[in-house]
Amino acid sequence: MHKLILLAFSLSLPGSAAEYSLHLAPESTRVDWTLGDVLHTVHGVFKLKRGEILFDPESGKASGEVVVDAASGESGSSARDGRMHKNVLESSQFPEVVFSPDRIEGKVELTGVSNVELHGIFKIHGAAHELTAQVQVTVKEEKLDAKIKFDVPFVAWGMKDPSTFFLKVNKSVEIEMQSTGRLSAVR
Repeated sequence: MHKLILLAFSLSLPGSAAEYSLHLAPESTRVDWTLGDVLHTVHGVFKLKRGEILFDPESGKASGEVVVDAASGESGSSARDGRMHKNVLESSQFPEVVFSPDRIEGKVELTGVSNVELHGIFKIHGAAHELTAQVQVTVKEEKLDAKIKFDVPFVAWGMKDPSTFFLKVNKSVEIEMQSTGRLSAVR
């Protein structure tokens, strides 16, 4: 009888087997990109359109969608950005970059700092690719800060290599996304 009462009590605790929702706001999200070449390194930014990730910290199951405006990409050089949008991203034809997570590898602590991997499908330039991102998560009260890092091997994924005879660029671009979002329990 004593064990049955303890089991009933533990199942009624808040946070047991709860799913959480993380709402990402464009104004509190920054998506930086870096592309190296033989002469120098190019840095730029993209803008988040919207994002929401649902996850279960116990099972690691995740879902949702993070959507970036492909046409918002800029590096500070209008000529370079024009070539990037027209020849590489083809952003008029493929205006969004979408990441749909499916699982978290590692445990997201609901207070403090966690280092996890976020796995999912990354859709860019009309194709879907598996992707795993390194994520540092800091949770304090109802706020979650995330620092996300991953590479996009754009040439291997079918996009045009912008290299020329004299200028050779890396075949992948480094992405670093920083976001602060509102974390809430979903029952």
